Amino acid sequence: MKILIIRFSSIGDIVLTTPVIRCLRNQVAGAEIHYLTKYNFRHVLASNPYIDRFFYLNNNWESLTAELKDQQYDLVIDLHHNLRTARLKKALKVKSYAFPKLNIEKWMYVNLKINRMPDIHIVDRYLETVRPLQVKNDGKGLDYFIPANEEVPQNDIPHSHVVGYIAIVIGAAHATKRMPVEKIIELCSKMEHPIILLGGPEDQSAGEQIASTDKIKIYNACGKFSLNESADLVRKSKFVISHDTGLMHIAAAFKKPVISIWGNTVPAFGMTPYYGYQPVSTAVFEVKGLGCRPCSKIGYEKCPKKHFKCMQMQDIDHIVSLAKEWSKSIR
Repeated sequence: MKILIIRFSSIGDIVLTTPVIRCLRNQVAGAEIHYLTKYNFRHVLASNPYIDRFFYLNNNWESLTAELKDQQYDLVIDLHHNLRTARLKKALKVKSYAFPKLNIEKWMYVNLKINRMPDIHIVDRYLETVRPLQVKNDGKGLDYFIPANEEVPQNDIPHSHVVGYIAIVIGAAHATKRMPVEKIIELCSKMEHPIILLGGPEDQSAGEQIASTDKIKIYNACGKFSLNESADLVRKSKFVISHDTGLMHIAAAFKKPVISIWGNTVPAFGMTPYYGYQPVSTAVFEVKGLGCRPCSKIGYEKCPKKHFKCMQMQDIDHIVSLAKEWSKSIR
């Protein structure tokens, strides 16, 4: 059976589809798995051994559609479920299953503060999409595969961090999902363990500002490494402190303990660190009781209420206390 899986973006959302990929490949006899995503996210799945071929969304829609038609798919698994995927499925004219995005429930939570979200992780909802194929959750959690040539050599990080470090992910796609720099500085100043800051090129300046407070303890890796190299730094860490972002899910794929910090988004959207059936230490930090939260299902470039209490009121001392406890117990 030739199957096309569609998920255009973004890093975390794509990583969260990996159990579907693996379970389809392992449980459907003769399954040939193709994956369609945006070219910008090609590195996320490039080394995934369960995928036979990739296609990328580009500006030439007609060419892409024709190329996909030539594949003569037996089935399309739509894990993005938007207007573009509907247009594509109509053009391909093959059987398809679509992931329910629960947009109405999310809208009600964001705009009316009425929580009708099901108490089920998005991974399990993704897997529910392929239930008609008799595919079941194998409980192994998420996958992330790093090519050998993108592993970080030991001499590329400070000698002081080689024996063990905590990875702190300071980046996120939207500002309202990130703690302000001064709060991260407070967090780092109270930590006793070596720290590596992770994020993209857009986070480099903030990383330098944070690292300048203690250049021995804090190493700013933001913008210095590729996505896969950053993933390798996550894999080699003792544990991870992260906002609601892609590297948080990559950390879960490596079964790393995660302290997740939530701003305008909420764990109730079903996107907390996912480990399958394996017990792994994890902790969620969010400021509860705010009438304005969640203010968006994605995020904003600044707080709509201008007070940013969801991040300004984070309990840094509690986070530090837990991090100290984990530093002693996790090897």
